[in-house]
Amino acid sequence: MELRNLITFIHVVELGSFTKAAEQLGYSQSTVSFQIKQLEDELGCLLFERINHTINLTDKGHELVSYAHKIRTLTDDFKESIQEDKECSGHIHVVTPDSVCEEMINTHYIDFHTKYPSISIRFTTGDSAIMLDMLDHNEADVIITLDHRLYNKDYIIAKEQQLPMHFVAGCNSKFAGKKNLSIKDIINEPFILTEYGQGYRRVFDRELAKKSLEITPVLEIGRTDIITAMIAQSNMISYLPDFVTKPLIESGELTYLDVCDMNIDIWKQLIYHKNKWLSRSMKAFIDYVKEAEFTN
Repeated sequence: MELRNLITFIHVVELGSFTKAAEQLGYSQSTVSFQIKQLEDELGCLLFERINHTINLTDKGHELVSYAHKIRTLTDDFKESIQEDKECSGHIHVVTPDSVCEEMINTHYIDFHTKYPSISIRFTTGDSAIMLDMLDHNEADVIITLDHRLYNKDYIIAKEQQLPMHFVAGCNSKFAGKKNLSIKDIINEPFILTEYGQGYRRVFDRELAKKSLEITPVLEIGRTDIITAMIAQSNMISYLPDFVTKPLIESGELTYLDVCDMNIDIWKQLIYHKNKWLSRSMKAFIDYVKEAEFTN
């Protein structure tokens, strides 16, 4: 059985398309079709149903997926074992929310690059739903979410941490220092929030809806550095994770508001797909992030 045919099969399954698999592998579509046909002839069964330019795995195709991943993992593990003395290298695609991407690059990237100069990283930002879809289609190697606590049997949660969140305002806010505020006390104030429907903003809006409340922000933007800078210079309010606001809280430019009736659970989770092969470079990245990003 040709290993390359199995790898092609895995790509077709993950991308759901012969054409996309060909593009990712650098083959022509006819080459991919030929390799899958070779595999089907060798195994004596149909792996894909092809109807009106769509493909679906057959029952035998589903059975082969786990075996194909095991064979690929064993092969890749062996290749890495004979290269253990070489410098750790590779390319990793990481998808995160804007705020996490910003913090990771500003706080940790130079240190990571110093330790692993031959590992290249591509950062993409997106919402949790987009991230999970990218994992399912092998378009992302690892994701970091800021959302409600996510569970799925197809994902490995390498690390997770519940995040403290606060309403924040400038140090001169009329609400600064006031105790036992209610959300109703501040709901009509001008708010700057991250984009509607994404990550912790979606969870926040859902909790407001439970109280039959709604906030219409004066500005929506994914850049938390812009949000915090604008709040520090105005009478506006936002709702943000503490890792974003902590430096400005410590410098006295921002203050936490003591809003007592909004208890929202937000989790940071480091996730990869259970079928994803963990290369040395990916293991190094995951271990680094677990240590650097998930410590208080």
